[in-house]
Amino acid sequence: MKLARIFLLGLGALLAAACARPTTHCVNPLTYTDIPDNDVIRVGEDYYMVSTTMYFCPGAPIMHSRDLVHWRLVDYVYDCLEDDDVYNLRNGKNAYGKGQWATSLRYENGRFWALFIANDQRKTYIYSTEKIGQPWTRSVIDQPFHDASLLFEDGRVYVVWGNGEIHITELEPDLTGVKEGGVDQVLFTSPREGYILRAEGAHIYHIGDWYYVLVIDWPAGGVRTETCWRSHELLGEYESKTILQGPFDGRGDGVAQGAIFDTPRGDWYAMMFQDHGGVGRIPTLQPMVWEDGWPILGDNTVPVKEFDVNLKPDGESWTWASDEFDEEELPLVWQWNHKPLDGCWSLSERPGWLRLTTGQLATGLPDARNTLTQRTVGPKCTSTVLLDASALKVGDFAGLSAFQSNRGDIGLRRTEAGLELYAIHEGVQRGPGRTMSRVQTEILSMPAEGPTVWLGIRYDFDQDQAWLRYSWNGTDWTEVDTPLQMRFSLDYFTGYRSALYCYATRELGGHADFDWFHQE
Repeated sequence: MKLARIFLLGLGALLAAACARPTTHCVNPLTYTDIPDNDVIRVGEDYYMVSTTMYFCPGAPIMHSRDLVHWRLVDYVYDCLEDDDVYNLRNGKNAYGKGQWATSLRYENGRFWALFIANDQRKTYIYSTEKIGQPWTRSVIDQPFHDASLLFEDGRVYVVWGNGEIHITELEPDLTGVKEGGVDQVLFTSPREGYILRAEGAHIYHIGDWYYVLVIDWPAGGVRTETCWRSHELLGEYESKTILQGPFDGRGDGVAQGAIFDTPRGDWYAMMFQDHGGVGRIPTLQPMVWEDGWPILGDNTVPVKEFDVNLKPDGESWTWASDEFDEEELPLVWQWNHKPLDGCWSLSERPGWLRLTTGQLATGLPDARNTLTQRTVGPKCTSTVLLDASALKVGDFAGLSAFQSNRGDIGLRRTEAGLELYAIHEGVQRGPGRTMSRVQTEILSMPAEGPTVWLGIRYDFDQDQAWLRYSWNGTDWTEVDTPLQMRFSLDYFTGYRSALYCYATRELGGHADFDWFHQE
């Protein structure tokens, strides 16, 4: 009997082990890079996340995961919003700090739907596709729905939007416009007293017997906070509750704004982002439980650093990467600053190299076309390139930039005297009243030892500093003494990116070649 009991106990342990569900360990941030304003949906066992990239093209990146921890970039919603002066960087116009904002992603009637505003256009864009990776069709509504969220309900479609006052507006069933005579009213108004930011970044859900609207608030003297409003009726009286609040990961910035979603097993999670200085706004996954009909995030509303997700591990994250430029197309991790001149870049004119050819005169990097960018990654990373600038014309600049409003460039320029290695810091300086001007400081200038140079930027996002560096042989590096003090500037509103550039200030037709880009 004793042996039988031991056998049965052992068998039970084996069966329990066999039936144990595999889990994926989550350490926040999920990917230490700029992925703000996320919305996440589940379609079967697949999860899709959309994010904001504003003025970068292509835009509205779509990421895919099956374990909620590892996310891979798989698509963009559009190539470029408009072919106008704004996106062609003409006549002093640009979309910095504007462009595509806060996309709402949904799957309904066998189609994916993506709705967002572009503040430079003062319009709302709606894109749809039957399958991620296939072309998206679009419609445009000549009205901006700020930080909007879609709700499909019994054959009707609503968009919930605004800040402070949260509005609800009914759309046509095919989402091509506002429905004439449809619902269009204030849904609820958040308290005014004691808040820096009130009810923004709405995400609406109908779950069970409740309608939920998740928003961010920023109490004076506090941190960004996730607040939930709920009602039994869509247009009824709403009550509110704090569902996530507190500093996170050694910083005073709160974690807020994003989506909630379930798994096929019935577990619930939330994806929220944290403002994290120069690297941008980084995503965190938070556990979620239901308490008295309220979605409570983190550990009893306190953001969580790490925990186990009840899904089996699947793949690795891919939101940034090194590139040898030996493929026929650029990987999805690359985005252009505004709309590229397609005839002025090539991966085939010099096989194994990226060639950037000047096609539009510029006054400097902010209005230069065909600047190719990629996210940086924290807490520390180094970006390096090998540049051949032998074909630059007088007045041309080519190199590598720590790209944001307050930026640092290092590269080669051709002057009347020949090629020079140079490095600059440039940023916005406030003047009397509300006036602002751009100020450039040259921190390095010397004759080039040749047309080929290795360039690098060393980023430290714990200190929010970046060091420009160069080498003439690829082995011996010199680092410029003066670091760039990085800051997350709202006039650009994106995290720092490494940018490859070549632009002309006097005549067109010169070019620069980049052999590879490495990020470590």
